[in-house]
Amino acid sequence: MTEATLSTKNQIVIPREAREALGLKPGDKILVVVRGGQVLVLQKPKSYHAAIRGLARGKYPKDYLQKERQSWE
Repeated sequence: MTEATLSTKNQIVIPREAREALGLKPGDKILVVVRGGQVLVLQKPKSYHAAIRGLARGKYPKDYLQKERQSWE
């Protein structure tokens, strides 16, 4: 855990270890997510499509998608 200080302009510097862990470079975009009393800092994906690809792999039975599509007809 690393400490950061809020400036008088309400800015913070992301600590070096966090920047290195996320692979952040000057000009990169980040996402700030507030959940209750917690704040998450995430690297903004260069492609959302690539970021979510394969998330559901293995979550459904083998024929599920094919059967679901057939039920639409």
